[in-house]
Amino acid sequence: MLYKKLEKLSAANFKRYCGVERKTFDKMCEIVRRKSISRRLVEGRPPKLAIEDQVLLTLEYWREYRTMFHLGTSWGISESAVSRIIARVEDILTDSKEFALPGKRMADLPLEVEVVVVDVAESPIERPSKKNKNGIIRARKSGTR
Repeated sequence: MLYKKLEKLSAANFKRYCGVERKTFDKMCEIVRRKSISRRLVEGRPPKLAIEDQVLLTLEYWREYRTMFHLGTSWGISESAVSRIIARVEDILTDSKEFALPGKRMADLPLEVEVVVVDVAESPIERPSKKNKNGIIRARKSGTR
């Protein structure tokens, strides 16, 4: 659906929309397609969205932090279907070991650590003394107009 419209975008605009380059997106789609074909032989019903749209939906979820309800409304599917698609695509991409965030090595960590200590102990607040009720003279009701 939406992927057909995005094919016409330039490489820079495609990356602005998805957050990944087109070749990375194509690689993700190929990995998901291979795994989905092997799963579909066991499972029955075909999905409502194409593989490219499923990967695009997952990237929108990661990039825009939209709720699954909003994504489902935009894509014309239920919130639970969005949740299943995102979980399945994430699992497939994680299991493939092709895509990973760069890890932190010990050499990359800062050697000096600055510590800030904040005293959050409770302390009593000095309040003004209560007013003397005898010092106030009230007017009588009959005296007020």
